[in-house]
Amino acid sequence: MAKKDKEPDAEADGENAEAKGEGEAAPKKGLKRFLTKKILMIAVPALVLVLGGGGAGAYFFLLKPKDAGHEKVAEAPPLTPPEVAFSDVPDILVNIQSSDGTPAYLKLSLSLEMDNELEKTGMTALMPRLVDQFQAYLRELRVDDLKGSEGVLRLKEELLRRVNASAAPYKVRDVLLKQMIIQ
Repeated sequence: MAKKDKEPDAEADGENAEAKGEGEAAPKKGLKRFLTKKILMIAVPALVLVLGGGGAGAYFFLLKPKDAGHEKVAEAPPLTPPEVAFSDVPDILVNIQSSDGTPAYLKLSLSLEMDNELEKTGMTALMPRLVDQFQAYLRELRVDDLKGSEGVLRLKEELLRRVNASAAPYKVRDVLLKQMIIQ
């Protein structure tokens, strides 16, 4: 009987163990799979973000050279080219046409920008011809032609065209207005 008593207990224990094992094992395997996939889906992107942020922070704060911006400022080219010469044109005072017939006067102070001092010396000899060309053009202007920034730009373009046509071997880069008065 002792054997019989032990066997049902053993069978009961085995059944209970199998029942407990099946009851607990089935939820653990399913839960374990769910937690593993869920953890991987959350942990991997979070880990990538943390490592990427840490790497970017290390680069910007530790590895990036700090004097790179200061060197570029020091190496900036000068504002004017190394060889520039300016030649002043004598002041020009001319009467211009007005729409109502009243007298109007234009006073111009100009400077010519050239490539070098040699061209400046050559332009000095041609200055009477330039002043004559300017006066002939300026006398035909009306007050309305000089209004606004567009009028001033047209005036400068026309003076530059006339200078380069009159001083053919020499090249003038720009005509600079120092003073322009309309009365």
